[in-house]
Amino acid sequence: MKSDVCKLQTKATDLKSVLKETAKSAAYRDLDKKDAGRLRLLAEELIEMLPALLQFSEGEFWVESEGKNFELHVSLQPNQTLTAERREKLLDVSTSKTNAAAVGIMAKIRLAAEFFLVDYEKNSGMSESVYIPGTPSVISMADPLWTLSAYREGAKKAQGETWDELEKSIVANLADDVTVALQGKRVDIVVKKAF
Repeated sequence: MKSDVCKLQTKATDLKSVLKETAKSAAYRDLDKKDAGRLRLLAEELIEMLPALLQFSEGEFWVESEGKNFELHVSLQPNQTLTAERREKLLDVSTSKTNAAAVGIMAKIRLAAEFFLVDYEKNSGMSESVYIPGTPSVISMADPLWTLSAYREGAKKAQGETWDELEKSIVANLADDVTVALQGKRVDIVVKKAF
C-alpha cells in the first residue's frame, strides 16, 4: 500500500504532514504502540535533515507498506541546479563558514543526497568512483547509490569513531537499511524497516 504523497517545502506544516502519513500507515497495518513509535522516530529523523535539502529542491514524502514491511520515501527534485558556487554560498550562511565533516548518520545521509543534487547533470555522466567526504564510502557514478548497509560494513572494518557513531544513531539502530540514489535528475532517499 502506498500512502498519500505529501508535497514538501520548508514550511513546518509540510514537515508535520510526514508524521501524519507515517502514523496513518502504522495504524492501517495495525502496528502496536511500540513499533508505531519506532516508525515515527525514523520519520522524525528524516524531518531533521529535510530543511537543509529543501533549500534548493522540492520534495515529496510517502510511505509504502506490505504487511509489516515499511519504506519511508523522500524524493527530491532540484528547483534550481545546485552548482558548486551555490553550495559555497550555502556554506557561507553556516556559523563556521566551512564544510565540516559530517557528524552522525543522518548528516552522512544528507551529505550523500546533497552530493547527488550538486551539478547532477555533470555528475550523472561520470563513470568513475567518487569519495564523499565525511564517509568511508566510495560511490560509483555509474551506479550512484549510497546505502546504510554498505556504510555499516565499512564502519565494522574500520571500528573506532565511525563504529561508535553507528551505535549511537537512532536510524542505524532502528532502520534495516537506508538508500540514497540518483535517479535521473531526482534523488530518492528510502528508509526501510520490517517489524
